[in-house]
Amino acid sequence: MYERAGRVYFCLVLGNTSGSTVAWTNRLLSERAADAFHFARARTATACEHCYRSIFNMQAPSAVISYEFPLNERIRTLLRMESLYERVQFFSSMEHALDHHAALLSLFEILDVAGRADLKSELMQELERQKQALSALRSNPQISEEALNSILTDIDRAVADLFQSSGKTGQGLRENEWLMGIKQRVAIPGGVCEFDVPSYHYWLHQGADIRRTDLSNWLAPFLPMRSGITIVLRILRESGRSSQQTATQGVYQQMMGGRVAQLLRLSLNDEETCVPEVSANKYALNIRFTMTGDSQRRLAQDDIPFELTFCNL
Repeated sequence: MYERAGRVYFCLVLGNTSGSTVAWTNRLLSERAADAFHFARARTATACEHCYRSIFNMQAPSAVISYEFPLNERIRTLLRMESLYERVQFFSSMEHALDHHAALLSLFEILDVAGRADLKSELMQELERQKQALSALRSNPQISEEALNSILTDIDRAVADLFQSSGKTGQGLRENEWLMGIKQRVAIPGGVCEFDVPSYHYWLHQGADIRRTDLSNWLAPFLPMRSGITIVLRILRESGRSSQQTATQGVYQQMMGGRVAQLLRLSLNDEETCVPEVSANKYALNIRFTMTGDSQRRLAQDDIPFELTFCNL
């Protein structure tokens, strides 16, 4: 556990504590790894590329498509929430009324998923577990103390915010009769036309800044949960061990052999005209690559090279 956590969680193994190296490491912790790679190449390309690959077990960024497959219901829920948060953020940043309509629909989906009574408690427990695992790394001289303190501070803040958000997440929205009326109408095809909900039609004709402020206020109760989900999924993804594999005539099989994983990530060249279908249990992993644009979902006939990553908290 000690060695794996040290490898996964942002260790500095370069033996170099120069300002540029520390800055690059902090960038790795706070942003996407691919962005950090480009940042690193502007400085010490050889050393940073070596560290990038050794820490993340990944190749240099290229034109690939990555597919993530959760292997339990808890991770599946977190990934769904992450996707919905990103959708709300994207459409909220736009100007058009139809974009803000799409943002509100995604917000309603967040409200439904966040309604699980155990979701917040499970998230807090996982954050506390990760905090304990990371705190044990303080005595490791190869760990960046600044980076370690940063992630521990983020965890403490996320747990505190979740603790302060008492009651059922988003309860204020559930008590908003106007919003709940719209939520019921959107379940009906074409149910929010101007003659169905004139007040919603009026809201959509308000200024973009007014709509954006309302969306921000409605999303605010869910932000503590978003912070916690972001931290857990980041740690999960960075725990991955990657390997290059080949699906012979579109099929790949592997016995799990006691291997425990909560998330699978498959990456393949975007020029491949196929998509993966995954089935897995504690005994075996099966991946089939089917052709895109084929209504029969026929199996790919060529050998498909891909990168396979097992991630586990």
